[in-house]
Amino acid sequence: MNYPASVCMVGASGLVGHELLVLLGLLDEISSVKAVTRSPLGRLPAGIENILLDFNKLKDYDSALKADIFVCCLGSTIKKAGSQEAFRKVDHDYVIEFAKVAERVGAQKFLVVSAMGADANSSVFYNRVKGEMENDLRALKIPQIEVFRPSLILGDRKEQRAGEDIGQKLSPYVNPLLVGPLKKYRAIKASDIAKAMAIAILNFHPGFHVYPSNKIQDIADQK
Repeated sequence: MNYPASVCMVGASGLVGHELLVLLGLLDEISSVKAVTRSPLGRLPAGIENILLDFNKLKDYDSALKADIFVCCLGSTIKKAGSQEAFRKVDHDYVIEFAKVAERVGAQKFLVVSAMGADANSSVFYNRVKGEMENDLRALKIPQIEVFRPSLILGDRKEQRAGEDIGQKLSPYVNPLLVGPLKKYRAIKASDIAKAMAIAILNFHPGFHVYPSNKIQDIADQK
């Protein structure tokens, strides 16, 4: 594909999405960014447009969302969503509808934040939804799809997540113990996930690619 390229992203108000939005605003290879949200993001750098819309009507906004690259950083929890049904709507339905917009407008790339343990056959509801989302992405005709499966994400969230708060405090002690095949379980900074995604945005290699947490870290550590 040709650069500079345009980007359309959802999830810019989240932990990883915010970090990535900042990086995209600094890249000469990115001509413009459309940050799609349900509520205003506030003041943004030049070249970044905040588009407000109803996520239940994504299919009605093809022309407004047209871009070369689509990025999805949407993610919730069952507790935050309020129910399994509401969680699935955000982490599966909205992701797939956004990807279908990308397919219809001829986007060359689609990047998405999934989760370690994503498996459509999992007995764990969270992992099963993530796995079903990934499987449904495989059916779409988008030249390049990149799936990022982070472990515990480190960073300052707007909302409190008790389990993750404990994990963040323990990660400096636990991460060094996770070596070899266990490296993929190491907690990873939101800023490193964003950096890896920004690098992937700048590299075109068609196909369906999945990056576990340790591979995400390897990409982010590139000079």
